[in-house]
Amino acid sequence: MKTSLLAGFCLLTFISVDAAHARITRIVITSTESPTFEGRAFGDVGQYEKLRGRVTGEVDPADPRNALITDIALAPRNAGGKVEYETDIMIIRPVDRAKGNRRVWYELTNRGAVASFSQFNDAAERANNPTKAHEAGNGFLMRQGYTILISGWDISAPSTGDGFTTKVPVAVNRDGSPITGPSMEEFVVDTDNVLVGRLTYPAATLDKSKASLTVRVRVDDPPEAIPPEAWDFADEAGTAIKLAGEKTPFRTGTLYEFAYTAKNPLVAGLGFAAIRDLASFVRSADKDDGGNANPLAGSVQHIYTACVSQPCRTTHDFIWLGFNEDDSGRKAVDGIINWIGGATGIFMNYRFAQPFRTHRQHIGRNFPEFQGPFTNAVTRDGVTGKSDGRLRRCLASNTCPKIFEANSENEYWAKNMALLHVDTDGKDLAETPDVRAYLVASLPHSGGQGATGKGVCQQERNPLVGNGVLRALLVAMDEWVTSGKEPPPSRLPRQADGTLVTSRQSDVGFPSIPGVTYNGRMHTGDLFDYGGDVDKGVLTTLPPRKVGTPYPALVPKSDADGNGIAGIRIPEVAVPIATYTGWGLRANAGDEGCDHFGQMIPFAKTKAERTASGDPRLSLEERYASHADYVGKVTAAANALKVERLLLDEDVQSTIAKATASTVGR
Repeated sequence: MKTSLLAGFCLLTFISVDAAHARITRIVITSTESPTFEGRAFGDVGQYEKLRGRVTGEVDPADPRNALITDIALAPRNAGGKVEYETDIMIIRPVDRAKGNRRVWYELTNRGAVASFSQFNDAAERANNPTKAHEAGNGFLMRQGYTILISGWDISAPSTGDGFTTKVPVAVNRDGSPITGPSMEEFVVDTDNVLVGRLTYPAATLDKSKASLTVRVRVDDPPEAIPPEAWDFADEAGTAIKLAGEKTPFRTGTLYEFAYTAKNPLVAGLGFAAIRDLASFVRSADKDDGGNANPLAGSVQHIYTACVSQPCRTTHDFIWLGFNEDDSGRKAVDGIINWIGGATGIFMNYRFAQPFRTHRQHIGRNFPEFQGPFTNAVTRDGVTGKSDGRLRRCLASNTCPKIFEANSENEYWAKNMALLHVDTDGKDLAETPDVRAYLVASLPHSGGQGATGKGVCQQERNPLVGNGVLRALLVAMDEWVTSGKEPPPSRLPRQADGTLVTSRQSDVGFPSIPGVTYNGRMHTGDLFDYGGDVDKGVLTTLPPRKVGTPYPALVPKSDADGNGIAGIRIPEVAVPIATYTGWGLRANAGDEGCDHFGQMIPFAKTKAERTASGDPRLSLEERYASHADYVGKVTAAANALKVERLLLDEDVQSTIAKATASTVGR
């Protein structure tokens, strides 16, 4: 009888393992630092420790949950018929795990780098291997008791330094020969003496008649063809190009576009599986196939994914493609906080993918990022006739997470973000269940503690950040997931109330400020033809054929100072000392958009000063009768956000302290 029971148990175990279609098979911890952050303690939670390592996973290419990965059927397989991948991980957890809050804060790295510590923890500098006490910033996440999980997913992340890399196989033809096909590069030349343009994938041939190189200044300028004799491959491996001549630099302030035949595409979409499988492993597994323990076994109640910019576009496609359903049919993550992810997906689930690419008004416009669906809810695209939405698959499997879409003003100007919440006729969409969307007014696409100086822009760059709002939203997300407490309602510009408008200056209401150019240039609603196999993830027409600009392109309206009206107005915007915008213009490239930077245009100090310059905006002395008046107004604005659960008390107090220490009104 014992033998029969044992045999039955073994059979069940075998069936369970054999039925697993996607999972982490191996986890190796390569280093442990306990305590980390130089022994710094974080409130009642105490000290933290750091583990770094790498995981290996595998997926069954025949499983419908994995079959959507482009070229998965052409990927090499292991002895079990599965396709493998590897990625770096880091875990930062309380030394006394009983003091943690049983939540995992799972950051998806940005091009292999840790970005969110500077957002949620106010860390003054980014560190991919945070060790020093100051690298924990204000310690917010630790004081809350979160276990922090960080991983790679991006096949294009640099392999140097302490970054997080991901290894996936190269797809090959069924006969074992290399896959070749069209690919494209864009070189944005903003500095002098750029001599080489690196290719993401090696050229399949050095025959220059099979490639083309063009140059232009503005994105909509007709491309100027560069003849084959004026450029060359920089090496015999076909991994870079250069201009002909002895150290001839690419022309500064221009866009070069290189179309060629590439070889050896990576199965980049496995990055989605890596996110899903790692979340599922840390939540549910006791150990890997080799008996190595799950470092978080038994201590995970909820998982919230956080990201900044690029990886948030990854989570858009992660949800859309159904990857939040793990191998057991459960949710991989419970909540997602997308910060500055815009309305688009990522150039990842394609043959010859380049996940590092990003659209702006000026750059990356010919790459397939600006593709529907743009909305979370299932809607009909009046341009293509398709009905789709990012939540379509997870609604069918009951695996949708709670989602916050938080964006800056820059996403509207540089990435046409309005399509997240309007239909293809430009009309407002209703609130989507389990999704809330917020505009943080007048902010740039900021990934850190702001920017100083002009850089390649015409004006001083906008230094504002939304960190305080993000901390409040994390608290609201946890309450929403754990207790069902409704989060703050969406805060967006709307067509219905006149706060979402075209970019014409008369519509936006932006003032005419001396020395500031306004041209309304923004990311237009383009439609491209990439060839008949684009739905399979294969681009056959490169550069693509531009069909037109049929999608609406709308931006937030501004007040008389040029600051945003709608959305969450942080105290610096509600009680301003300058005009802050999410848009800015380049100093070169013909007044094109200055990528992710906004601008800061200070108010004059006195009425006489502003009158002399012709500035229509009130001066500081006209706005604030005294220093106490200024501090009082900042205090009221901060406390109003606290009541709305959009600012925590600690951030209210720090905001008041900053205003008190300022010289405004003195």
